[in-house]
Amino acid sequence: MQSQSKWALILVLPACLLLAVIGLLPLLAVVNYGFHDIFSLSDVHWVGFDWFADILGSDRFLASLGRSLLFSALTLAIQLPLGIAVALMLLSFGRFAIWGLMLCALPLVVPWNMIPMLWLGMIDTQSGLLGPGLAAVGFDYKFTALHTWALILVMDTWHWLGLVVILSYAGLSAIQPQYRQAAVIDGASRCAIFRHSVMIYTEAFTINAGGPNDATRFLSLELGEEIKGFSYGQAAARATLYFLIVLAVTYVFVVVTRRQEDRP
Repeated sequence: MQSQSKWALILVLPACLLLAVIGLLPLLAVVNYGFHDIFSLSDVHWVGFDWFADILGSDRFLASLGRSLLFSALTLAIQLPLGIAVALMLLSFGRFAIWGLMLCALPLVVPWNMIPMLWLGMIDTQSGLLGPGLAAVGFDYKFTALHTWALILVMDTWHWLGLVVILSYAGLSAIQPQYRQAAVIDGASRCAIFRHSVMIYTEAFTINAGGPNDATRFLSLELGEEIKGFSYGQAAARATLYFLIVLAVTYVFVVVTRRQEDRP
């Protein structure tokens, strides 16, 4: 048994080395840049935690963080239930479910930089596929905060719903029908049976460049502006803070999940 474990570690070692080269080293480089003011690779000055203090003390950062969290909450609230519902429907199609999965996966192969332009063209009242229909029912799309948010949410849902459907279908199809039938016999509700068996920069920037009045200015837009402005030190500090936020959210998710699994 011990020799098998050693061989397993040896076989995994190349993958770990590759991950360190393409993942860990660039991450350490970004963190290091966050402590410097970089005018060029030959003109680098140490600034310590100045960039981090400026970003965390900025009202603009807090507002962008709030909008990003709200957008994530809305997309999850829309896409997860809808994707799971579609996956459950496809389960009843039997062998013909593959055609539904292929249809759901089509938006995933559309180039990410083409999606905003595609949807802006679709809602055009003169030549778009949706624009004339929306105008016929009295809906006049304007680049207000509410309309921009609605368009970005619809566009993001169209783009990523297929991924939720595919992942949900894969997980649900792995459960043997006998388990569901036994749960039904025991009196479990459909919700209980399911419960126990179970990139926004381009969109926001292309649709309305974070507007109107910064209504769709998310964290990624702030980072993109600093990179375009060649403020690499501040951009690195911001990227490091974003990475820490993701780690914190992931940690909370893992803790909550483990507590639920430990419940009798």
